[in-house]
This record gives sequence, structure tokens and C-alpha cells, in this order.
Amino acid sequence: MSNCNLDEICENVKIGRQYVLLGNYDTAMVYYQGVLQQIQKHLNALNDQELRSSWQSVRQELAQEYEHVKDITSTLASFKLEGSYSAPSQRGNRAVFEEPTRDPDVWPPPTPVDQVQHRPSPNYGRRNPPRVSDRRGRVGNSAQANPRPDERVVKRQPDRVKKVERGRASSPRRQGGNDPNKEEKKFDPTGYDKDLVEAIERDIVQRNPSVHWSDIAGLSEAKKLLEEAVILPLLMPDFFKGIRRPWKGVLMVGPPGTGKTLLAKAVATECKTTFFNVSSSTLSSKYRGESEKLVRLLFDMARFYSPSTIFIDEIDSIGSKRGTGDEHETSRRVKAELLVQMDGVEGATGGDDASKMVMVLAATNFPWDIDEALKRRLEKRIYIPLPDAEGREALLKINLKEVELADDVNLKLIAEKLDGYSGADITNVCRDASLMSMRRRIAGLKPDEIRNLSKEELHLPTTGQDFVEATSKVSKSVSSTDLEKYEKWMKEFGAA
Repeated sequence: MSNCNLDEICENVKIGRQYVLLGNYDTAMVYYQGVLQQIQKHLNALNDQELRSSWQSVRQELAQEYEHVKDITSTLASFKLEGSYSAPSQRGNRAVFEEPTRDPDVWPPPTPVDQVQHRPSPNYGRRNPPRVSDRRGRVGNSAQANPRPDERVVKRQPDRVKKVERGRASSPRRQGGNDPNKEEKKFDPTGYDKDLVEAIERDIVQRNPSVHWSDIAGLSEAKKLLEEAVILPLLMPDFFKGIRRPWKGVLMVGPPGTGKTLLAKAVATECKTTFFNVSSSTLSSKYRGESEKLVRLLFDMARFYSPSTIFIDEIDSIGSKRGTGDEHETSRRVKAELLVQMDGVEGATGGDDASKMVMVLAATNFPWDIDEALKRRLEKRIYIPLPDAEGREALLKINLKEVELADDVNLKLIAEKLDGYSGADITNVCRDASLMSMRRRIAGLKPDEIRNLSKEELHLPTTGQDFVEATSKVSKSVSSTDLEKYEKWMKEFGAA
């Protein structure tokens, strides 16, 4: 955009805001409409996606200001209608509307400025702002009518547009979104229910989950497969094209408590992608047809914030087999919309462009209940097993890194005794063992005596005997029969 056009946009925004400060809302709306048309015309000529998204953010903010001014105008108009007429009285053969009585002790409202006869057009090509009259009838330059707000507007608006012109340098995607002064992309809710968009923004979108590979013990094979399916296409976009295109869907199968959700968050962190954490309650609504809209809106927002990761936890609750006798019509429609959107992820997100990738990660404890068509769309199916001996020892170290241990604690020996325990079971054992010393110290004490205990008296080292007692209290949650079912399903349908 030329400097002349940029100056025109700045000038029109400034004048429009000045008219708002003066109470001339109708004229201000004209200027806002003109600015929005100018920005839209500029957007149509832009090819740079990041610069285009920054300009879209500017346009959305100005559109919100325009809607506020529009709401104020509607409210004032309703007040005029309510206060202008009283009950009609008959005078002759026609009804006469009398002005309502007014309390002499109450000051009348100021004369509205919107009675100006001539409504100027937006400042296209003109450098000087129009001459307007304030509420006291003084005529002068609009820049002099309210100098202090004007100074605030002039200082803010050019800086905002300069950020847009810097383009890639000010893009939050380039900077990783760590700078609070950088502006993030904002999804345009036009064409959607605003409440649904706000619900997804509030409940689903999670940027920078801050879970790294080092926070997950063991599962080296699963990490390697996920890195190849999700992370490498972003690091080597030129290689993953054509038949080597990135996987559209990955299904993680395994017993509960093995770290499937943590793996999904680690993928989002390592990829620097936007993370959508979805559950069945997120995509459900009591209104007919709204659940399908939520599914479509979810994928549209994921494409807008791409590269992004959609993690659907417990996908069997959403994508169970169709055609069963107890299946509800709403559930079937949601599944159909989910299948359609997953099939359209690749074509609608830029084809081979890895920066536009939308990866669907799913996790389930009941893979045998998933619909066949959904299973086909989840091209990679990875088994997340119970931790082995090395994984159990690493998980013990991670959970106990802030706990003081006695000299008789042998983590390797404890890990061997926890064979068959899931990651969540081992975490429960560590939590229970770390509380043993506190339980012994407060045994038999009254609440007042417990309150007076010092910090040093409570923070005692955790001993090996504490782990023995904790292990006897916490049993493993996965049976051998369940493990056989998972292994049998993976032999038949696995795609690791």
C-alpha cells in the first residue's frame, strides 16, 4: 500500500473517532464504513498471508468499533421513539401526539449534533479534517474541538498501522507469541454464531501447552513415530510432498494412564502449533444442529490458526460405530460432519504446504468401538503400552524430583516391583509415599497442634519403607486380559 493510502486510512480513522467523541455518531459511521472499504480493497490485493492476517486483525478491531457506534445510535433512536409521543388525544377528526410533561428540575439532554444538514464523505485524498460544530455551537477545526482525546488517537493509530506494514517482523507466528506486545491472529466470526466462536476460543484453544518430550518418561517408539508423523513435515516441508505428504490423522491406542494426552500436548509444544483440546462435551449442544456447526467451526478455526493440532480425547465417545440400535440421530449427524471435515483437512489447508497443516490426534481406551470410516481417516494407529522397567524408573525420577529421599531409597528396585503399573498408577504411588512422613508426624495431634508445626518438622525425607507401604495400598489398574485385547486389536488394525 502506498504511503498516501496509508495516510488516508489513518486520517479517516482519526476523524471518525473524533466525531464519536463529539457525539456525531451518524457521521462517524460514514467514516468507519469508508475505512473498512479501503482496508478490504487493500486485502484483496495482498498475497502475503501473514501480512494479510495482520490487516484482517486491524479490520476486525475497526469493525468492532463500528458495531459499538451502531449500537449507540440504535439505543439513542429507541430513546427518541419512547420519549417523543404520549397517548394520542382526539382533536377534531385526527389524533394529535402531545409532548410528554417534563420535570422542570431535570436538565434536558443536550441538542444532538447529528442534526447537521450536510454529512461529509470519508476523507479520500483530503488532508484537512472538516470543520464541525461542538455542543456549544462553536465552529472550528475538528482537531481543535477535543484536543486531548485527539492527541491520544493520533499517537495510537499510526503505530498500529506501522505494525501491520512491518508484516513478517511483527507476526506472532514468526516470534513464537512470547512477546506480549505482539498481536496474535484473531479469528473472524463473520458468518458464524459469535457465542460458538467465543466458546471455542475460551474452552478449546490452548497455545504453548509447555509439555516437552523430556517431561514424558519412556515411550521412545511412540515419540519417534509421532515426530515422523507431525514434527518432521514442519522441519522438512520440501521433502514431505506428494506421496510423502504428512499424515492427516493419528490414533493413539492404549490402556488408561499411559500418557496419551501428554504425548499430544508435547507434540503441540515441539511443533509450536495451536493446540485444540476437544472432548465430547465440547462438541455437544442441546440445540438441534448446533453440534454439527461446532464441529465445522472447530476445523475452520484450526485451518485459520494453522499449523494446528486438534486433539480429540476419548474419541470413541464421539466416533463410535454407526448403525447400532441405541444410536441417536444427533450423534450420527455429528459423526458424519466429523468424517466430512477430516476428509477435507488436506485439501482445504493448502495441500502440500506444511505451514497450513491441520493434524488430528486422537486417543482412546476402546479402539474396537471406533467407526470403520473414522478408523480409515486416522491413518497412523500407534500403540501406547505400559511403561517398561526403564520407563518406570524415569517416571519415578520425574515425579520425585522435588521430594527429599532417604539414603535407603533404590528407585531401580522400586521400578522392578511396579511391573504392570501404568504411568498414572506410578504417579499415585509416588504421591502416597511422599505423604507417609507427614502422616506419621501428625498422628494423634489435635488441629491446633498441627497448625503450630514448623515447616522443617513436616518436610521429612521419604524412605524405602514408605514406598513399600504405598505399593501395598495402590494396585495396578490394568489387567492382563485388557492388555491381550489391545495387542490383538493392534495386530489386526495397527498402522504404526
